[in-house]
Amino acid sequence: MGSAKSEEFSVKDNRIAAYAKALAHPARVAILRLLIQRQACVCGDIVDELPLSQSTVSQHLKELKSAGLIKGDIEGARVCYCIDETEMNAAKTALQGLFDSYAVQKARCC
Repeated sequence: MGSAKSEEFSVKDNRIAAYAKALAHPARVAILRLLIQRQACVCGDIVDELPLSQSTVSQHLKELKSAGLIKGDIEGARVCYCIDETEMNAAKTALQGLFDSYAVQKARCC
């Protein structure tokens, strides 16, 4: 979606779309699961856990970080990643709100 079109939607809808985009690839979901399971910053271990190259994992980490779901700290020559708890909770609330709005409306179609 072009930036001109995204400006026509609410900030809330744009945030939900950013979270959805970040979650739209199974590798990124796997990375989030790994970081959630470890409950600590993870450095080079991410590449060892996935059947993907370093450059591909780095691109997925960039997408997750861009959405705010993870944060990274530089330790020497390495970047260590962990869940951004504040943003993860915001994503959970936003996505849950979207899905809950369906339950409340009880749509009558098809």
